[in-house]
Amino acid sequence: MRIGLRLLLGFFLVLGLALFVVLRVLLDEVKPGTRLAMEDSLVDAAYTLALLATPDMKAGAIANGSFAQSLQGLNDAQPGANISGFRKDGVDYRIVVADAQGIVRYDSRHEAVGQDFSRWNDVARTLRGEYGARSSPASPYAPDSTVMHVAAPIRDGDRVIGVLSVSRPNARLEPYIQRSETRILRWSWVLLGLSLGIGVLFSWWIASSLSRLRGYANAVARGERVPLPVLGRMSGSTEFSELAQALERMRVQLEDKAYVERYVHTLTHELKSPLAAIRGASELLQEEMPAQDRQRFAGNIQRQAERLHQLVDKLLNLAHVEQMQGLVTREPVNLSALTRELLQRLEPRLRLKSLRVRDALGEGQTVQGDPFLIGQALQNLLDNAIDFSPPHGELEVGLRRDGAWLEWSVRDQGSGIPDYARERIFERFYSLPRGEGQDKGSGLGLCLVQEVSQLHGGELRVENVSESRGCLARWRLPA
Repeated sequence: MRIGLRLLLGFFLVLGLALFVVLRVLLDEVKPGTRLAMEDSLVDAAYTLALLATPDMKAGAIANGSFAQSLQGLNDAQPGANISGFRKDGVDYRIVVADAQGIVRYDSRHEAVGQDFSRWNDVARTLRGEYGARSSPASPYAPDSTVMHVAAPIRDGDRVIGVLSVSRPNARLEPYIQRSETRILRWSWVLLGLSLGIGVLFSWWIASSLSRLRGYANAVARGERVPLPVLGRMSGSTEFSELAQALERMRVQLEDKAYVERYVHTLTHELKSPLAAIRGASELLQEEMPAQDRQRFAGNIQRQAERLHQLVDKLLNLAHVEQMQGLVTREPVNLSALTRELLQRLEPRLRLKSLRVRDALGEGQTVQGDPFLIGQALQNLLDNAIDFSPPHGELEVGLRRDGAWLEWSVRDQGSGIPDYARERIFERFYSLPRGEGQDKGSGLGLCLVQEVSQLHGGELRVENVSESRGCLARWRLPA
């Protein structure tokens, strides 16, 4: 299982468990809390009304006194109140007054007058001087329709002479409870969805950052030239960016070490042959010999020294290009004009071998890139074509657009690439004989072209021409 999915599942599990516990507690407390609030208001009402009923209770006129007359229209009252979206068109209070024996002497609904309420907790406990309250069904046939009763004592001095009980159906609270529970559930789902979205975002960020760093490390391990991954604004100066910088420093140090070791090894190997030739010729020149032989050995020293010079120059250029992670300079480069300029510089070599050039470059064909690097790459491709061309041969240099690409090509009429060398022509220091009387090349030219091509996002192919002798080098660059 991927780390992003693990993080998301873990986050969702912890969040879901926490939300479930909180939601369960809230829902379990909504109904009891609302009923406790109603009981609190009933206590206030009961004690207030008990004080108002005390004079009539003392006078024995509770059933038809001023208290009863004041509450005569209670059942018919229509408040017309709009309580947070709920319409209230009646008074839900029921007021019952019982004497010291628990016999009902007054009932605001005129239903229980004369009945014995001494067995009910609200009346019985109040008569004993305790707090009296109860919640019981309004009817034995409707056990769910409970009514809350809260009683207050009616006193004559320190003596309890009666009990006033105020009751209200619990069902009147259900709309408020239901709405509160609905709102809690709705916002819980919103919170869950929002938290899930944040969890997905952070899980994606972590997984994406790790994936980019992993891809970068794998690409470096494969020897590819890749830039340090951009982790985005969310990463900031977090451990991910620090890890990326640490990977980059490690890559640079490892590549530098391996690069130096590889080049020291290969350079030592390649320098052996010209140095041995120079040493042998110099030892022979110390002896007496004819002037013609002396001139021949001196020329050999000069050629080998020039070969060493070219080898070092190309090696330095290749090392510079290989260490580049991307293009520093990017500007329009006119391939047509640049190729013609290079051909003018190569005019002496072309004349020396009596080579003709067929120009199919067109006009104004440009790409975005580094003019110096592109010029070096084209120079190497043209050098190869000249070196492998037979005398009195022909070079065909062309440039054409292929969709989103520009394809530069050069074709010679040489013997082509031998079968055994087709897979090795881009290897460093691998070189083929360049014709009769010519020394082997440095084996670095095509390596340099390949590196420059990769920096520019291009494609390089060198292959034999099937219909006739010769070799065709094609370099495709984004237009």
